[in-house]
Amino acid sequence: MRLITGVLVAIWAVTSAAQSFDHSHQAFTEVLEKHVEVYDNNFKSVVDYQALSERRGPLDSYLNSLSEVTNAEYNRWNDQQQLSFLINAYNAFTLQLIIDNQQQFASGEADSIRDLGGFFSTPWEKSFFKLLDKERTLDWLEHEKIRVDFDEPRIHAALVCAAISCPKLRSTAFQAKKLDDQLENQMVLFLSDRDKNGIDQHGLYLSKIFDWYKEDFNGLHQYMQQYGQALADNSKELDRLRNQPLPISYTDYNWALNSSSRL
Repeated sequence: MRLITGVLVAIWAVTSAAQSFDHSHQAFTEVLEKHVEVYDNNFKSVVDYQALSERRGPLDSYLNSLSEVTNAEYNRWNDQQQLSFLINAYNAFTLQLIIDNQQQFASGEADSIRDLGGFFSTPWEKSFFKLLDKERTLDWLEHEKIRVDFDEPRIHAALVCAAISCPKLRSTAFQAKKLDDQLENQMVLFLSDRDKNGIDQHGLYLSKIFDWYKEDFNGLHQYMQQYGQALADNSKELDRLRNQPLPISYTDYNWALNSSSRL
């Protein structure tokens, strides 16, 4: 009887741990809804970093909940739960990096996330948060975890590095049960932003992101043909995209901080 009871307790503990994390990420959504401003027909967004830095308690609480997830617990989740967790973690810890250095931006000492690096390292190489039992970097999250474990190119329209030319930061968190629709929406909106992507007389012009990560798209021109409705402004452009391999150029990347103070 004791053995059976022990087994039941162990099963309960595993089940309870698996269910303890809030996969709706509601706490992050509440932070985003308060501090993210979406504009330009829903194609872009900026963040009120000053207000977020002054009222950072809810973000810090959410970040703590991410850091408390163990690798063992994470490994019991399904793919959608894991990927939404990692995308939200990347975006949320990027917000932390900015507000941790808000004084530098306020004083003009920093204008871009790139200004937060050291002499021999980039800000993405800084170990400044704990995730899945270890100290981590943003580079680890993107390049060693997300891109390695998931064959999902749409993540490049979802990971936001706090720059003007990044895809927009959503005002709601990614959720496992909505993840496919959310990722698709992010890619469509990103490709519909004519400041970053589109078709002109020279051919197809795309965000530099698609140049940096072209290997993830398994044939960039063919991949873009799936999103003709987002990239083309008329039937003539759509026909050009579908019927011929258009030359591809890449737009300049604006690394300035995606701050609401710029609007």
